[in-house]
Amino acid sequence: MRIERFRWWHIADVVPMEQDLFGDEKWTGAMFWNELAQRNFYVVALDGDDDEVLGYAGLSATLDEAWVQNIAVRRSVQRRGTGRRLLEALLDEAHRLGIKQTLLEVAVDNEPAQRLYATYDFEPVGVRRGYYQPSNTDALVMMRDG
Repeated sequence: MRIERFRWWHIADVVPMEQDLFGDEKWTGAMFWNELAQRNFYVVALDGDDDEVLGYAGLSATLDEAWVQNIAVRRSVQRRGTGRRLLEALLDEAHRLGIKQTLLEVAVDNEPAQRLYATYDFEPVGVRRGYYQPSNTDALVMMRDG
């Protein structure tokens, strides 16, 4: 597996992954185009043999604060370190940019992701009620220094 910059041609591979993982709360191709147009930092995890997209992640940064936009890993390769590698790529970019705080939102019922984030020193700092729509699921806001 290798991590590379997310390019426009990866959108066709990530949209079906979004549907599978997030259903009605999925991002659309247009949303990914917008993220790339805004020059946010996005990466993909590619299979070393056939360049299949295994996962992707994005980071939006301002002068001293960054937000993890999303991290998603294809179901067939979950729990094999892909999400960890993607998160590390985002945190490396935040460090390169001199970011003071990195934040993210995660569904309150996504305990595996919360545990992963905690291993990278993310701590809960708040809750956004009904954040994920249309399920009305709450989001836990987590933050780390750097």
